[in-house]
Amino acid sequence: MVLVSGSGTNLQALLDASADEAFGARVVAVGADRDGIEGLTRAERADVPTFVQKVGDHATREKWDEALTAQIAEFKPDLVVSAGFMKILGPRVLGSFSVVNTHPALLPAFQGAHAVREALSYGVRVTGCTVHLVDAGVDTGPVIAQEAVAVQDGDDEESLHERIKTVERRLLVEIVGRMARDGWTVSGRTVRLGRAASRS
Repeated sequence: MVLVSGSGTNLQALLDASADEAFGARVVAVGADRDGIEGLTRAERADVPTFVQKVGDHATREKWDEALTAQIAEFKPDLVVSAGFMKILGPRVLGSFSVVNTHPALLPAFQGAHAVREALSYGVRVTGCTVHLVDAGVDTGPVIAQEAVAVQDGDDEESLHERIKTVERRLLVEIVGRMARDGWTVSGRTVRLGRAASRS
């Protein structure tokens, strides 16, 4: 199951990977928080079921959380991937499913929505991307994998972010495939992937 809010480039990477049976996972559905986005179009082109749950269609965030949880549950996913989903997931979703997210920085550095801009402003020479499990905080969940991306002279936010996204898509596909094929365990803040692991 993949949740999207925009163009769905990470979703497309997962759809492309899942076309190979050796990947070991398939996208069972795509959910969104708004209509008319390219992410939903990508899913429809791939004949993947879609749904939309808008926060504004519910009286409270709690009611939205309940509705989103119920809709995800209909597809019985082993894993939920937040792929550019621009809403904070609530306690019902997080209590019911394992959720993976990507972030364009080496967490815990530069959490939040402006990570690339803040990395440039701070003057770091290396940033990167993180694949992590989602918890109740903002980009605070246990890290699964990270990869560094060098900041080049003359980089602006757009150029740096594009290089990070290239790494991010590849790393997300790799990690989702390994989780699907080999399972995972979580001990405190340590996530371990491997055939000996059992899903938690």
